[in-house]
Amino acid sequence: QVQLVESGGGLVQAGGSLRLSCAASGGTFSTYATGWFRQAPGKEREFVAAITWSGGSTEFADSMQGRFTISRDNVKNTMYLQMNGLKPEDTAVYYCARARGTDAPVSTAGYAYWGQGTQVTVSS
Repeated sequence: QVQLVESGGGLVQAGGSLRLSCAASGGTFSTYATGWFRQAPGKEREFVAAITWSGGSTEFADSMQGRFTISRDNVKNTMYLQMNGLKPEDTAVYYCARARGTDAPVSTAGYAYWGQGTQVTVSS
């Protein structure tokens, strides 16, 4: 059983930056793809970014392309999301997840394990 714990969320002004971390324990992390999703109040959980097991390939939602960077450290069993140029519409709970395989899926169905989430609030 994989446990995922997100950290790094908080309150930031528009245009600011945050770096989220996702620490994995209790199971296999390094040979699976991982991803970030977010969910705003009253909205569906949406894809943010994903990265293959090796870190060699990444996927981003269109609205995050160029502002967010995803990376991972398989020695530390940790994934990161660097968020720059934050906007009020980025306000949401951000979740990390471990995929069912090595590819980087963009759908929630492609993920088997989820963290509890970390709140990101961007003020205008």
